[in-house]
Formats: sequence, structure tokens, C-alpha cells
Amino acid sequence: MENTAVISVRNLTCGYDGTVIVDDVTFDVHHGEVFIILGGSGCGKSTLLKNMIGLVEPMAGQVYYGDEELTSASGDARQAIIRKFGVMYQMGALFGSMSVLQNVMLPLEEFTDLPPDAIELIAKSKLAMVDMENAAFKMPAALSGGMKKRAAIARAMALDPGILFLDEPGAGLDPISSAVLDELILDLSKNLGITFVIVTHELESIYKIADRVIMLDKEVKSIVAEGDPRELRDTSDNPSVRRFFLRQPDTDAPGREPDGQPAAQG
Repeated sequence: MENTAVISVRNLTCGYDGTVIVDDVTFDVHHGEVFIILGGSGCGKSTLLKNMIGLVEPMAGQVYYGDEELTSASGDARQAIIRKFGVMYQMGALFGSMSVLQNVMLPLEEFTDLPPDAIELIAKSKLAMVDMENAAFKMPAALSGGMKKRAAIARAMALDPGILFLDEPGAGLDPISSAVLDELILDLSKNLGITFVIVTHELESIYKIADRVIMLDKEVKSIVAEGDPRELRDTSDNPSVRRFFLRQPDTDAPGREPDGQPAAQG
């Protein structure tokens, strides 16, 4: 893993309708690492991701891919930056009227001039990378949750991006399917050098695959921790960070007694 920043987020403020959700965050994502954005519900993880990939325009700040700035780019320049990454959305977002193979072929049909035979060959090779070649002609409705996620990763890799964004890849999966997905991420990172940016709060996966994490906090609307998740768990002097990684309740939260149990009602 190189210490080269492939994504640089600078003073980024994100929100909706004038309401700030993530305020003035700055961080880098390095080449080849598995970088995870985590935090409790409502802290702005998915909002930050949407701003990083250009789905939502930030309220302030910049997102650089190498030396190119996404938020101010337009036209062909913006499309060239977007081609540098692929995205797997939370539920896979496969087109239900198209087979798995057709879903993976779609980006190649839309953004290349390759002949149909070459497009099909490339799409099948991407499915083989995620162990989905035997499901090429199945419809998304016939797939398990884990298979949908793997097919969506294959589609995200169709144009050979160096960066993959995954939004809650383990959401809704059983432990075995989640473990298979973790192994796939590690394999693609190691063997293809893909940089991963992953939004998740699944601690078991975080400890297994993360090179580095940032933790967002809903109250401060910013980053409260950055680094190796195991080190943050064991050494952080921030009580909320330690509680998150150790899965401990907030005993000072309103409505709780000193022992952490819910306060008696009535």
C-alpha cells in the first residue's frame, strides 16, 4: 500500500436544505487501502459518501481525485473524474428487468465503443472475479442478498476503476454471506490494488478488512477519530469512540440510570 492520496477531502461541509449534517471535514484516502467511514446512525456516513461521488453537491469544500477537483468540474472533465471510481449502492441497485450479465455489460455499452462480443467477454470476466459467473443469466430477483452485492461489485468494476465505493455492503446479510464479502474485498484489494471506501458500522467486518477508519459523530457533526480501528478501540481517550468500538451503552444518555439500564417508567 502506497502513502499516495488518491482522494483528498478538504473542508467539506455536507447537508440538505440548509441543515448541516457533516461540518468542515478534511481527510485523505491512500492508494490501495481499505478505508472505512463509520459512526452511529444519523451521523452522516452516507451523506458524506454521496458528496464524495458527486451525487450531492457539498455546501462547502472540495473533493479531489488526484489533482482533479470533482465539485467544480463540469462536462467531459467531470465525467473523466467519475470514471475513476465505481459504486456499489446499499441494496445493490441492480436493474430487475435485466439479467446479471446484462447489468454488468451496461456501463460498457454506455461508455465504450467496444464491440458486443468484447463487452460480453469483459462482463463475464468481472463476474468471474466475484465468483458469480454461474449466475450470469439469472435475474436479480433469483439472487440471494449476498449474490446481489457481489453482482453489484462486478458492475462497479466494469470500467476498471481504481477506486470502489461500497455503501453498507454487509447490510441485511447473514454472517456467512457477510464473511464471503469481506474476503472478496480483501482479495480485490490485495490482488488488483483497488482502493476501497466503505460506509459501514459492522464491527466484525471493520476489524477484519479496514486499514484505516474515520469515525463521524452526530453531535459534533465531524470526525472524532481516525486510524486503525483496533488501536482506537484499545487506546482512544474519547469515551464515545471507546463505547462504539466496545459496543458499550452510553450510561449518561437521557432516560438511563447510572448502571446503563433504561430508567423506570411511571
